[in-house]
Amino acid sequence: MTRKVKAAIIGSGNIGTDLMIKILRQGKNIEMGAMVGIDPASDGLARAQRMGVTITHEGVEGLTRLPIFNEIDIVFDATSANAHVKNEALLRERKPQLRMIDLTPAAIGPYCIPVVNGDDHLDATNVNMVTCGGQATIPMVAAVSRVAKVHYAEIIASISSKSAGPGTRANIDEFTETTSQAIEAVGGAAKGKAIIILNPAEPPLMMRDTIYTLSDFADIEQIKESVQSMVDAVQAYVPGYRLKQHVQFDRIEADRPFNIPGVGERMSGLKTSIFLEVEGAANYLPAYAGNLDIMTSAALRTAEKMAVRMLDSQVE
Repeated sequence: MTRKVKAAIIGSGNIGTDLMIKILRQGKNIEMGAMVGIDPASDGLARAQRMGVTITHEGVEGLTRLPIFNEIDIVFDATSANAHVKNEALLRERKPQLRMIDLTPAAIGPYCIPVVNGDDHLDATNVNMVTCGGQATIPMVAAVSRVAKVHYAEIIASISSKSAGPGTRANIDEFTETTSQAIEAVGGAAKGKAIIILNPAEPPLMMRDTIYTLSDFADIEQIKESVQSMVDAVQAYVPGYRLKQHVQFDRIEADRPFNIPGVGERMSGLKTSIFLEVEGAANYLPAYAGNLDIMTSAALRTAEKMAVRMLDSQVE
């Protein structure tokens, strides 16, 4: 039997439960070790127990007391930014070489977008998966950046309010700050801005993302090809990720005011507009919750690559 790396998930809410189901169904080099929560009545813990996964409702302290903790090499944190800071400190003290994959906007470790820089951080002990909006839109900013210098990038992530749990709602400020920083650090934009919209429409709407970039003038066909190849790369682990319409372009001439703090009021360049839709795989929540699906899928993709690196090093 092929050896797998055991993982624990902290957070038995929507994101943690969806991730658990993905690991149980799709895990190639990763297997579930434990599900950790703080509410003994949570659906996530009940579902984990029914599926044969070791559980604890005593948080990370409870995790460290489980016999299986000694076998766990990767921990996913699907709680909140503030909670992750505490979880990281406690677990790092108990197990210094533990790999943590942070699904909150805490950003203790480097930002990780699998298709852009995922291979750069396979040996990191803590990686940050940015945000759902970041996972969806930063690949598009990076796609434009590899063709032309991007001076400014703005993203708007619109998700159904039904797919935004208490952790997401508590982290709105962290969402905008972390995503904006990652647009620059990973996407390659000189200046980034992020906006999130919780849409209460009924029936619930699918995740939609809008990306605007202002770059140097460039061949629009090259940008189109770069965007499409990046879409294809994301679809390898998020099949419901797709362009909603053709990429649009506008020339911005120097005599037209373009007021962006930190970028300049008058400048020339190419404005690129990209419109996305993300349909979820409906592993746990309905298909409209593409924001959860892209986050958990990106985390699992990162963990799988980490696991391969860890298993290969053990063989050597």
